[in-house]
Amino acid sequence: MPTDEKVAKIGLVGVPFSKGQQRDGTEKGPGALRNGGLLETLTSIGHDVHDYGDLPLDFSDDKEGQIGVAKNPKTVGHASKMIADKVSEVVKSGRTCLALGGDHSMAIGTIYGQHQVQPDQVVLWIDAHADINTPLTSGSGNMHGMPLSFLVKELDPYLPKIPGFEFVKPCLTAKDIAYIGLRDVDPGERGKRPIHLSFDVDSLDPSLAPSTGTPVLGGLSLREGLYIAEEVANTGRLSVIDVAEVNPSLGSEQDVETTVKNTIEFITKCFGKRRQGVYPPGYHIPLPT
Repeated sequence: MPTDEKVAKIGLVGVPFSKGQQRDGTEKGPGALRNGGLLETLTSIGHDVHDYGDLPLDFSDDKEGQIGVAKNPKTVGHASKMIADKVSEVVKSGRTCLALGGDHSMAIGTIYGQHQVQPDQVVLWIDAHADINTPLTSGSGNMHGMPLSFLVKELDPYLPKIPGFEFVKPCLTAKDIAYIGLRDVDPGERGKRPIHLSFDVDSLDPSLAPSTGTPVLGGLSLREGLYIAEEVANTGRLSVIDVAEVNPSLGSEQDVETTVKNTIEFITKCFGKRRQGVYPPGYHIPLPT
């Protein structure tokens, strides 16, 4: 879906959620990205954007109990169901779903929701962490480090039964997931199967995304991140993108501005904005004859 050929129809969903980890602030991520000009940037390059608003993810009345070491499991389960239902709705409408988080536990819902409509999905996971702990193996108990364990069929025997997650059935095999690079996706599948891109801003070097809860030194450079985004756009198969772990409560005002700016830059590249600019509809660079 390069923008020089086709306008994207985007359905934006806010996922103001922070209970998958212990730092307040990721629930403010959707607002920070909207206020940073995300919608205006996408529409300025010709896309049709429908903002579905924020999901009402306040589960303060949930009586929590730990499963293994997992923290807030019931709340994360209830939120995941709401997220999944909304993502399914957006994908069914024919729009590419852009889900703004929110901590990365949101991916349980975004991936499972897409699967209800597009069961042949593949997942590109861009993150400094594998996020495939189970509630029985996690060192922290934070569920933003566990989303893939609920979705990968090979791990199903290792998962305890958790109230709130009854709706989730493992829907991916390990070969359906590529970490970091598109080079790991089978070339034969790349052109056929819908892509779910799950982007945690901590995959970028902390100098580029300082306002996030679990930064890791030596992350992707901006050039590397934007290259991945451009390659995703070039496939023409992007169906769902979730953006996780922007935390406006961490760092200075400049840190937040830097994080939001670079995150928006990544998102717009996924939707065909080129580093050399956006071509007019129907324009192709002339080749020598």
